[in-house]
Amino acid sequence: MQILTPHVYWAQRHGEIYLRVELSDAKNLNISLQDNNTLQFKAQGHGAKGENEYEFSLEFLQPVRPEINHKSTQRQVDIKIKKQEERWWDRLTLQEKRPLFLAPDFDRWLDESDAEMELQAKEEERLNKISVESRVRKDPYLGLKKGYLFMYNLVQFLGFSWIFVNMTVRLFILGQDSFYDTFHSTADMMYFCQMMAVLEVINPLLGLVKSGFFPAMIQVAGRNVILFVIFGCLEEMQNKAVVFFVFYLWSTIEIFRYPFYMLAYIGTDWKLLTWLRYTIWIPLYPLGVIAEAVAVIQSLPIFDETRLFSLQLPAMLGHSLSFSYTLQIYLVLMFLGLFINFRHLYKQRRRRFRSRKRKVR
Repeated sequence: MQILTPHVYWAQRHGEIYLRVELSDAKNLNISLQDNNTLQFKAQGHGAKGENEYEFSLEFLQPVRPEINHKSTQRQVDIKIKKQEERWWDRLTLQEKRPLFLAPDFDRWLDESDAEMELQAKEEERLNKISVESRVRKDPYLGLKKGYLFMYNLVQFLGFSWIFVNMTVRLFILGQDSFYDTFHSTADMMYFCQMMAVLEVINPLLGLVKSGFFPAMIQVAGRNVILFVIFGCLEEMQNKAVVFFVFYLWSTIEIFRYPFYMLAYIGTDWKLLTWLRYTIWIPLYPLGVIAEAVAVIQSLPIFDETRLFSLQLPAMLGHSLSFSYTLQIYLVLMFLGLFINFRHLYKQRRRRFRSRKRKVR
């Protein structure tokens, strides 16, 4: 029976041999090396003679290492073999006459001088990389910083998870009645988490994280105004349903954001968590700002009535300036902050998923 051989194309470098076997949809691959210099190839696939079994044998000019790296694609089989000694070969096979099925791979082909230049360039690049790494001063406190950031995100994750689970369970048990006592059941933990969140403004200033100072300040300051001024200082606001929606939207966002950063500091990346962290804010963040705006609007008549935080004016100008005017200005700034932070988060998302696509390619 006639032995069918595929077309094989070869190229070399000082340390490697590259073979490209023109055999598409190859299966039942059997590639072996005998006596350190004879390659045996056998596979089923579509080659020059259609769908058949193909095989060939190559006795190399010099010994090679026993490890064989190969990759089969829909179009071809790529084989990489390392030479026993790094030196240039005058030809590929021991026999001087080239086999009929063998030809140079001009896509990879380099002559000896070009290969030496390529080798020299790689060596220079390696030395430059070592030189740069040696000049970069290693941070002796890097482990301590990562440990602190890991623990901070862990504590915040646990805190917001407690709030989220508490509110969810109460919602299922009490229904709409749970809307009106949310503040009294979760306020202490929310106070703790939002006071801890001030560290997110301090961390960029200390150089502990690369995130921007202003986006963090806008979010933390905005939330703390709602929590400590609107809800904390007005007992009339503490029994309103808007408290439930504000707290629930905040905690829903954070139970995905904090574990993402927590795992990043130990070099772990969960694809689903990454997608949620960079996607779930798109509907929830604007809804959270709308809920906060509703809370501010509902508090305006209460501040007018109680005169809490009102600014005392000279007698000629009137009695006092209600704090509600300040909150009305704050409402405008709130939606300006929404635009700034939304733009910042969108850029983060686009940059993150663009870099992931490049890695996949």
